[in-house]
Amino acid sequence: MRKICVVTGSRAEYGLLSRLMKLIQEDTELELQIIVTNMHLSPEFGLTYKEIEEDGFRIDKKVQMLLASDTANATAKSVGLATIGFADAYQDLQPDLLLVLGDRYEILAAVTTALFFKIPVSHIHGGEITEGAYDDAIRHAITKMSHLHFTSTNEYRNRVIQLGEEPNRVFNVGALGIDNIKHLRLLSKEDLEDNLGFQIGQKCLLVTFHPVTLENDTAEEQIHNLLLVLENMPDLNIIFTFPNSDTHGHIIIKLINNFVNKNKKRSIAFSSLGKVRYLSALQYVSAVVGNSSSGIIEAPSFGIPTLNIGSRQKGRLRANTVVDCEPTFDDIKMKLVLILSQEFKESCQKSYNPYEKKGTASEIHSVIKFFQLDRLINKSFYNF
Repeated sequence: MRKICVVTGSRAEYGLLSRLMKLIQEDTELELQIIVTNMHLSPEFGLTYKEIEEDGFRIDKKVQMLLASDTANATAKSVGLATIGFADAYQDLQPDLLLVLGDRYEILAAVTTALFFKIPVSHIHGGEITEGAYDDAIRHAITKMSHLHFTSTNEYRNRVIQLGEEPNRVFNVGALGIDNIKHLRLLSKEDLEDNLGFQIGQKCLLVTFHPVTLENDTAEEQIHNLLLVLENMPDLNIIFTFPNSDTHGHIIIKLINNFVNKNKKRSIAFSSLGKVRYLSALQYVSAVVGNSSSGIIEAPSFGIPTLNIGSRQKGRLRANTVVDCEPTFDDIKMKLVLILSQEFKESCQKSYNPYEKKGTASEIHSVIKFFQLDRLINKSFYNF
């Protein structure tokens, strides 16, 4: 029986992986192993490993790594702690194939450790570009240490091949998040409002803002500008979700909490909404605002606008529903008014999502089940 080990470190990543994990779990010819780490194990970020268990999964290993500080020093040390933890986990679990998604620093530690254990790695969402974050370099490093690649568009597939990966190991499967939308039973507006304890109202924004990790100390100024715009638009209700455990993330959390305390009737903040509540909210909000990848990848499939602020997502393919703006007060305000206009909202209903493709999870499941692993470790550089 082939042992497939899934590593997950954040609520967003697990939300994307969950349906694929269920397909592996239900396959009698595969054994699902799960390692949770980083934000999943932090009370500050909601102890989201509990959601994984509530969904019927057994967690095989927990790798503690997250330090209390969010400085560059603490982040680098967290990667070292994770490497030690993954070494012990792999020694015990002896997986046949590692399955990871994305570009987080905990995934870099997981894949680096797998290299020394000679465990083949299958990587989802490679080939993408996010020029404003160190995630960009991490993603490409993971690609070079991986052996099977599942990209979300054909352009990203070509980029992975451009990095020297053999074409027969690179599969354009679309985005898992969109596949989840088509298979999850989402909440009605009334049930969602009851669950959140918050009225969405006629105009509501879903806001997620992360630090731009390749910029120097810009988090406070940028989130301040966004919150100042929102302060001056009192007709808007706002659902905030907290940032990831990146450098200077605590600054953003503090300022969001201050805003919510001053605007309790029209705003609320969550460390994690979970996949069902988050995707359900996308059905009913007026727009997604911030710099999260979900505003670019998942939100267009709901036909709603996205205001993408700053450089964090610079380089990603995007639908016509996404409007970019500078992280200044004037540009955020001007572009927010634009995306909330009736004309723009109507245009979003006709937009095409470049990340949408049928059968994403099923195709990945089929490849990791049947692809021969015996010669997978030895890679040749493919000259594109």
